[in-house]
Amino acid sequence: MTKESSYTAKLPGADGLYDYTADEDAIWGELYRRQMKILADTACREYLDGVKMLGLKPEKVPQLLDVNRRLNETTGFGVEGVPALIPPSRFYELLSQGKFPLATFLRRREHIDYIEEPDLFHEVFGHCPLLTNQSYANFVRHFGEAAVRLGKGYSWHLFRVFWFTVEFGLINTPEGRRCFGAGIVSSPSEAKAAMEGKACEFRPFDLMSVLRTPYRIDILQPIYYVIDGFADLEAIVEQDIEGMILKAKSLGDFAPAFEAKAS
Repeated sequence: MTKESSYTAKLPGADGLYDYTADEDAIWGELYRRQMKILADTACREYLDGVKMLGLKPEKVPQLLDVNRRLNETTGFGVEGVPALIPPSRFYELLSQGKFPLATFLRRREHIDYIEEPDLFHEVFGHCPLLTNQSYANFVRHFGEAAVRLGKGYSWHLFRVFWFTVEFGLINTPEGRRCFGAGIVSSPSEAKAAMEGKACEFRPFDLMSVLRTPYRIDILQPIYYVIDGFADLEAIVEQDIEGMILKAKSLGDFAPAFEAKAS
């Protein structure tokens, strides 16, 4: 956990359900309504369709059992409740098994605008809707398989692919550039920054470039990579990822587009 937080994972009851309080339902609803208003004209259609397919509503915190069932019915993917932070090896292992790891706690009201570690709102509202899209779900599973196969020595660079797609990806659509990354759709400030484009740069997605691009997790992103379709994601993991990471290491990183984090 981060030093600013005292969050602990919720545990399910014997029936597999999590006990969320009325205040947590209210926080979920406030977050849901705020983001859906922003995303109506900024998120891609596949994401918005996924929200409907999962049956996400503002009235109550969704149950993982329901999310898991609906994902299984659409793309065969699933979810598994975990502590907020798990080892990368376990994270990749779950993805390779077609299970997205979900933190089960919801942020408190004092962190309603920003929380550094992933909470249930980020996980379910941010990540799960697009897992109803088969190409996207295939990409996430195959990404996990590649990470498990390549092992620790490749994970740092490989996660950059995840960062600039699953977390902070943008996509070109007939309506214009739209967001789909969970870190954008679940954050009002990130969604505004990514769509207005006043203090950031948009780059066409190129695997080698992504592998050489450093990032920081605690700032609005200065660089976004843009795909042309979700089938493009499946093509990423069909490339020689191992060879490209080795080449990226030999070429070195691009100069950071941000200031170094103060120690």
